[in-house]
Amino acid sequence: MRLHRLEITAFGPFGGTQTVDFDTLSSAGLFLLHGPTGAGKTSVLDAVCFALYGSLPGVRQNPGTSLRSDHAAVGTSTEVVLELTVGERRLEITRRPAQQRPKKRGEGFTTEKAQTWLREYDPAAGTWAGLSRSHQEIGEEVTQLVGMSREQFCQVVLLPQGDFARFLRADAEARGRLLGRLFDTRRFAAVEERLADLRRAAQQQVEEGDERLLALAHRMGQAAGGLAVARTSVEGRPGDPGLAEAVLTWAAVARTEAREALDIAGVRLAAAEAGQGAARAALDAENDLAARQARHADALLRQERLTARAPERDRLQAALGRSLKADRVAPALGLRQDAEREHATAHIARERSRAQLPPDLADAGADHLSALEHRLREELGGLEAARRAERRAAMIAEEHTALAREARADDDVLRDAADWLADWEPRRAALTERVEAARDAAARAEHLAGRLEPARRRLAAARRRDALAEDTRTAETRLADARERRNTAHESWLDVKSRRLEGIAAELAVTLADGDPCQVCGSTAHPAPARTTADHVDRATEDAAYAAYTGAEETRTAAERDLAVTRESWSTARTEALAGAAPSDATDPTVRELAHEVEELTLLHAEAHALAGQSHSAREALARAEREYEERVGAQREAERRVAARTSRREALEREQAALDEELALGRGAFATVAEHATRLERRIALLVDATGAVRTAELAAQRLKEADDRLADAAYRAGFATPAEAAAALLRESERRDHQHRVDAWQAEAAAVADRLAEPGTAAAAALPPADPAAAGAAHTAAERALREASSVLAAARERVTDLAGLSRQAATEVRRLGPLREEYDRVARLAGLTAGTSAENERRMRLESYVLAARLEQVAAAATARLQRMSSGRYTLVHSDARSGGKRAGLGLHVVDAWTGNERDTATLSGGETFFASLALALGLADVVTDEAGGVRLDTLFIDEGFGSLDEQTLDEVLDVLDSLRERDRSVGIVSHVGDLRRRIPAQLEVVKARQGSAVRLRTGGDALSG
Repeated sequence: MRLHRLEITAFGPFGGTQTVDFDTLSSAGLFLLHGPTGAGKTSVLDAVCFALYGSLPGVRQNPGTSLRSDHAAVGTSTEVVLELTVGERRLEITRRPAQQRPKKRGEGFTTEKAQTWLREYDPAAGTWAGLSRSHQEIGEEVTQLVGMSREQFCQVVLLPQGDFARFLRADAEARGRLLGRLFDTRRFAAVEERLADLRRAAQQQVEEGDERLLALAHRMGQAAGGLAVARTSVEGRPGDPGLAEAVLTWAAVARTEAREALDIAGVRLAAAEAGQGAARAALDAENDLAARQARHADALLRQERLTARAPERDRLQAALGRSLKADRVAPALGLRQDAEREHATAHIARERSRAQLPPDLADAGADHLSALEHRLREELGGLEAARRAERRAAMIAEEHTALAREARADDDVLRDAADWLADWEPRRAALTERVEAARDAAARAEHLAGRLEPARRRLAAARRRDALAEDTRTAETRLADARERRNTAHESWLDVKSRRLEGIAAELAVTLADGDPCQVCGSTAHPAPARTTADHVDRATEDAAYAAYTGAEETRTAAERDLAVTRESWSTARTEALAGAAPSDATDPTVRELAHEVEELTLLHAEAHALAGQSHSAREALARAEREYEERVGAQREAERRVAARTSRREALEREQAALDEELALGRGAFATVAEHATRLERRIALLVDATGAVRTAELAAQRLKEADDRLADAAYRAGFATPAEAAAALLRESERRDHQHRVDAWQAEAAAVADRLAEPGTAAAAALPPADPAAAGAAHTAAERALREASSVLAAARERVTDLAGLSRQAATEVRRLGPLREEYDRVARLAGLTAGTSAENERRMRLESYVLAARLEQVAAAATARLQRMSSGRYTLVHSDARSGGKRAGLGLHVVDAWTGNERDTATLSGGETFFASLALALGLADVVTDEAGGVRLDTLFIDEGFGSLDEQTLDEVLDVLDSLRERDRSVGIVSHVGDLRRRIPAQLEVVKARQGSAVRLRTGGDALSG
């Protein structure tokens, strides 16, 4: 990777745009980057890192740090452009961080998002082609091409000597952290962590399996309750290697004892079953004897009861016989009762209908009443035509009433229409004039509105213009005061700093102690330390002066920014206030003039707008009037047509009414109306129909009753009864008959059953034996049953125990077989995890896997550094890697230096200040070579070394520069960042950073030439 050009704008201490030509500097091989403290030497390197990775190196990467220069003018964007060649590709990276910029419209500032551009140069076409504007894509592309992360790049390209000096004095853990970041050994740490996780997981699985095994042992102990083996328990805890064997042994003993207990319980159950069978047979015999004796006694008692109920049986049998003869008379009795009920009902209906007839018809027969009904029906039929005429006459009367009502309504319509149409023409003219006036006012209001809004904007702009003019004068005064205070504070700070530098030797001498090396020369002897003078200034005073200067500088920058914003706002307001003015009018309009203009336009616009607002209502009024005119004319014509039609209809109705009156006079007779006459006839006809039916029904019922009496007398005589009443008394209801028969059948069945039981041979024999005792036999049988149940329960418990122990033993054996591979896996993983973690006894040096890999890398770095360290130290020193343990700590990352003059090997922390510098420089260069090869072998053609040369004597400095100059053999260029004055004479190619009030600038020097950046 080779840098070509760096362009910095408004970045860090650089207020303007500065360009660094690395091609010119790299042509010399070795170049110097120098300048006063705080000028911005490190900011140049920060810009390179920011262009590549979008962030600053190391500790300077602070979220609160602003990349924007305080010296930059408002409107100038902070930007870094880097042109470089990497992997045979020439690229250009442009980055702008997130920053504040003035708003394009309005006042104040807005935040502009970070932006990134990546371009590639096409040698064939001689043009740049854009590749991407995505932060993520560009970051991935740069990291892939360079082959290093930001931390690796800052460590091997921007070589910080202070970090490597600390690296030489650090312990193994601190070295491990640095090397881990550079060589990316996270995969080895991940292997350690993965093995530790696997060990924990395997251990957990084994312990869970052992816990399940112990749970099974506990369940087997519960299942073996009552056995001798249950009084012992399994010895062991989860994780014990012999736990499985102990559980299986205990289970085998428990199964053996359980099977023995099962055999004993089977023998006891057989004996209990035999005793229970004998007791059951004795109980059955006693129960049978007691039952036969009880049956014989019960039969004797039932025989006595039958003898007492014999008379009642004879009475019931006689009643049943008479009832059977009376059943032959029952149909005739039923017919006679029905005829009697029908005759009584018909008689009542006849008497009720005769009561409604006239007295002369009370005793009339059915034929006479029927003939009278036919005559009345003929008279009613003759009234039908008269009834239709009467209904038509009523309809004509109603139509006459409706015609009179319509005539009155049409007269009102004609009168109202005539009155309204008399004033129509003047009204239409007035409404039309109102519509035209509103239309003219709307056009005038629109024109005035177009003039009013610009006038208002000009008035508001004029007011802002006058206010901003006063703000501008105030801002100018404040800026002048801020500049004066800033210049005063700056001169004061420079004076304090100069005085402190003059006495810096005395300040450093305060910290000297005999035996401790000097911070400047490294000597442990201090014969003549400098003394402080009356004018000496300490660091706190210098810091306070610098803080006052930076505060004044920030105040001055803010005042400049405020003045620029205020002036821009005033110019914008003045332009808006002049908008619309005549080109010949060169004077700015006053607020009073613009306010008077706005007031006049507002008044005129309000008047026109109010009149224009009536346009809609005027058009609506005219439209309503025209619609009403059409409606009035139409209503007038329709009313006139209805009047003519109504006259003709009235004449036709009068002619029809005259014809109907003659017909109605004949139909009414002596009644008021034809309908009343017809209603009276219909009522008389209904009474005659009802009376005729009732008379005929009564005559038929009397005849049927006489016939029923004759049939009943004949049936009673044939059945053997003297009278029908005697036959009726002998009849029984069906329920009574069933009851009598049931009682007779029950007596006969009981008599047969008693006779059968007394005839049984066993019953009579049992009655001759002594009384039975089933209670004693039952007690003996209950005791035998209890003994059988107990023996059966013991056998079932023993059988269940054997089954449970067998099942749990099988589960335990299965669990032991499953735990075998898990335990083997745990032993293997635990051994590997302990070996990689450095805790195993097999790892003699207690080195972790990551430390082992880093030790190999450190050994490569020490070998690469030794090649340069021997040349810098004239062959005296050699760096060697040591993996020996120290102080009980783990080994692997020790670093020693071998002194060829004494032949001794000692720790790098014992080197003096100057020796530490060139040792750390050699280590940094060696580390750069190794990290480059590790990261993919990307060639690093440009390196930077930051500070540390002030601690070298003249001879050592020559040797160090020779080593750095030798890097050109590999076509490398090395930039030294230092303010040591002796280096300016030794290195011709220089990039000087000059500090000024307006911001820092860079100057390129090659020999005696100088080019300003």
